[in-house]
Amino acid sequence: MNIRAMTQSASAIQRLKLASFAALFALSGFGLSGCGSVEAGATSDPGEPPLAGATIGGEFELSNSAGETVRWADFNGQYRIVYFGFAYCPDICPTDMQRMAQGLNIFAEAEPELAAQIQPIFITVDPERDTGYVLAEFTSAFSDRIIGLRGTAEQTEAAAQTFKVFYSRGEDTPGGGYLMNHSNIVYLFGPQGEPIATLPTDEGADAVAAEIAKWVN
Repeated sequence: MNIRAMTQSASAIQRLKLASFAALFALSGFGLSGCGSVEAGATSDPGEPPLAGATIGGEFELSNSAGETVRWADFNGQYRIVYFGFAYCPDICPTDMQRMAQGLNIFAEAEPELAAQIQPIFITVDPERDTGYVLAEFTSAFSDRIIGLRGTAEQTEAAAQTFKVFYSRGEDTPGGGYLMNHSNIVYLFGPQGEPIATLPTDEGADAVAAEIAKWVN
């Protein structure tokens, strides 16, 4: 499991970074057809999903950016992409989110009907700072399709345990900030909430699109 320490950035700097990521996202092919491709209608049998039978994922009760209660069961019938992170992350989370969203977009160009059945979800491990407004600002920088969720400290801990995600708050740093440690795993779940695979954001958007295409059919 990859665990990285990430530091807090001031909100103005964070907005500038998100704007930069969004601009790079647009230039690199988000919404365009030339960035990458997935062969439409591929029918080869990929075999058993790598996470088949794993006890990962399950019921939670969290809130979206508007403060509305959201439960895992609300997504029944949909494939789900789930990522735990935090909006004040200076680099790792925005990079993973960018590649996940762009990979989904590449897949959508080849298989729009299948892509419409996928719901990307971002769950913050830092609800103290990630208010509903901050969540909405963060997720919309990558895609309006991404739902941002937050909870109380207890709800966040319970959700992280259910999804086998590690996180912790580090010591306070000068200036009022603090470090956050967390695992950066992008999960793909099936229509009944069953774990299927992890998406290789470390390999880029094309690899993410290819992995989605392998299992969403």
